[in-house]
This record gives sequence, C-alpha cells and structure tokens, in this order.
Amino acid sequence: MSALLIDRQVALEVDGLPSQAELEAWVAVVLARHADEPRHELTIRFVDDAESRALNRDYRGRDRPTNVLSFPFENPPGVDLGLLGDLVVCHPVVVREAAEQDKSLRAHYAHMVVHGTLHLLGHDHLEETEAEAMEALEREILASLGIADPYAPSNHDSDTEDERADA
Repeated sequence: MSALLIDRQVALEVDGLPSQAELEAWVAVVLARHADEPRHELTIRFVDDAESRALNRDYRGRDRPTNVLSFPFENPPGVDLGLLGDLVVCHPVVVREAAEQDKSLRAHYAHMVVHGTLHLLGHDHLEETEAEAMEALEREILASLGIADPYAPSNHDSDTEDERADA
C-alpha cells in the first residue's frame, strides 16, 4: 500500500474536530479493505453551514447544509495521480446529528469519514441493495475501530430527515 496522505483543511474556528492522526487511522482502515486501490491521497475539509449549504446546492441540488459531501477525483487520460478525492464535512451538522442520535462526536465523525471515503472508492446507497452492502461495510469498519453500529435503531432520532449520511 502506498503512503496515506491526507490534507486536513479547517475552514472554521471550533473545538472538537478530529485530529490528523484520527483521520489517518479511520481512512487507513477503509483503504485496508480496498487493497487493490492504488490512490491514497485525499483532502478532508471541515466547514460551516454556509459553505456546506452552497456546495450541496451547487453540486447536488439540495439547498441545505449536509453532514458530508464526497467529490471523487477522476484522473485525466494519460495522467496517473494518487488523488482519491475530497471530503467536505460540516461541523455544525455533525455536532447536531451526534446529539440527536445520542452518540459521541468522535464516533459520528468517524462514521462520516468512513462513509465519505467509501463514496470516494465508488460505493453508493442510491439503490436498496447498494445501501445494504455499503452499510454492512461501514458497520464492519466502524466495529474494527471500536465504534457501535451507526444504523442501529437506538442510534437514531426518528425525526431526523435522512438517516444515511449524504455524501
């Protein structure tokens, strides 16, 4: 496996963001399950509601902030770069969801990073069978990190708009 390189960007002044070491640990566990993936470089940017909302509106047509957005990188023809893509994580949304779902902020951040990284690797949850497979993989990865099943009924507020991470 090539060296993991994460560009950690912070676009807001808050406490409680994951450290570089945590991000590297979470992404490394995902990449370990994708041994044939040669790309190991990504950006993880932490943003506020306004930036998340603008990106979600402009790229997904949803005019609201969201927990995590994934932007996979596609190498131009003839160019071989190690870039997997970008994750944009909205701190206020993650904080709110963690409280609503009665889980630790660290556990919810781990889930968002794992979920988003899986999207960068081509996993999706548009169809029910895809969603089931992706969620099962998320559960396995998070369990290996000592984090409880994020999709267990006790981990969700039934009034939340969307139980799945957006990415």
